[in-house]
Amino acid sequence: MGITSSLHAVYGNSTTIIFIATAVNLASYIRFVLYSSHLVHLPHPSSPPAPAPSLILSSSPATYLPSLPSTSTLCHTDICVVCLTPEECSNSTVRGEVKEMGGGDGIEHRTVEVNGINMHVAEKGEGPAVLFLHGFPELWYSWRHQILSLAARGYRAVAPDLRGYGDTEAPAGVDAYSIFHLVGDLTALIESLGQDKVFVVGHDWGAILAWNLCAFRPEKIKAVVNLSVAFMPRKHSIWRPDSLKAIYGDDFYVSRFQKPGEIEDQFAQVDTAFLMKMFFASRNPGPLIIPKGDGLVSRRLHHKDIPLPSWLSQDDIDYYASKFIRTGFTGGVNYYRNMDINWELTAPWNDVQIKVPAKFIVGDLDLAYHFAGMKSYIHGGGFKRDVPLLEDVVVIEGAAHFINQERPEQISDHIYQFIAKF
Repeated sequence: MGITSSLHAVYGNSTTIIFIATAVNLASYIRFVLYSSHLVHLPHPSSPPAPAPSLILSSSPATYLPSLPSTSTLCHTDICVVCLTPEECSNSTVRGEVKEMGGGDGIEHRTVEVNGINMHVAEKGEGPAVLFLHGFPELWYSWRHQILSLAARGYRAVAPDLRGYGDTEAPAGVDAYSIFHLVGDLTALIESLGQDKVFVVGHDWGAILAWNLCAFRPEKIKAVVNLSVAFMPRKHSIWRPDSLKAIYGDDFYVSRFQKPGEIEDQFAQVDTAFLMKMFFASRNPGPLIIPKGDGLVSRRLHHKDIPLPSWLSQDDIDYYASKFIRTGFTGGVNYYRNMDINWELTAPWNDVQIKVPAKFIVGDLDLAYHFAGMKSYIHGGGFKRDVPLLEDVVVIEGAAHFINQERPEQISDHIYQFIAKF
């Protein structure tokens, strides 16, 4: 049996097949492309992909091809990995990379130069643009469900990896992550889309950026839908490390994120996939506390594994882990290290109101909903005073912080029902 028939007999004629030797780094692949029964050598991993079917090899295939049916395999849509050991297929980096290559669903990926950096953007659909902004510790991928839903309803869904995340550049200096840098990135991205105005949807830090985008450049926004984090004007001084430390103490996550390198070193003590599970699976509405020292290691030892909720798969965890293993967490954590600087920079907007049509959605188990004074602010008139065009506040029962992933259909419907009015 020849190479072509051996592979296609097992995996089908339209499948891209990746062959991985044990303990070989993904970046060191030796790549071959299969055209009918011929192998053509591609000398560098950055070479453009060939039309399917293709064969990506990291070791000589001849020895292993006869045993393909009995080796460990890992597939996602039209991509299959052939691993020489089960351990290789269980590696988070391998699994995440395979998921990205086999992302399917017609989501396109491109790089856009914005505000002096290269930004990775995932998008799908045609029509009015909807800009989706993720939070910490997330990626464009957090909006995967909404991208598909809004694209199917006649919108152009656009979700970047924000500055410092995923496949977007991560400048080295802490001062490169100020609110002006971050909103500047988004302004340039909007301009690159060729539309005068866009809808914007944010979650967590993405919501903070969306509120500030509306404050600084309201002429570019048709309407905003924000999840989890309500708008809080500068004059309240709530989003300052010392204010939060006074309420929640030294081990509150914002406090722990302030010293460069400290939290990164602690995160490095545990498996990144475990860390992602710890964040995403949490349903504790109380403050996020990260003890100093070996607290994460102790938690890892006492919890051999964290059960995944029904809305999150191991493939999802692997995708996130594969990106954060490569980039680390410094880029995202640097947002928190600029909170005091942002407060100083935004003095001219001390009393600003958000004068863009707005909708706010939060889960009743979201830790941000339970911050000190937040419920009274949201429901007691303060939020509406500061966002006078706020049309709706939706509190979803039984939902926690990562609500766009936990309740994808519900959130997609809420977004569509609101923006369809404009």
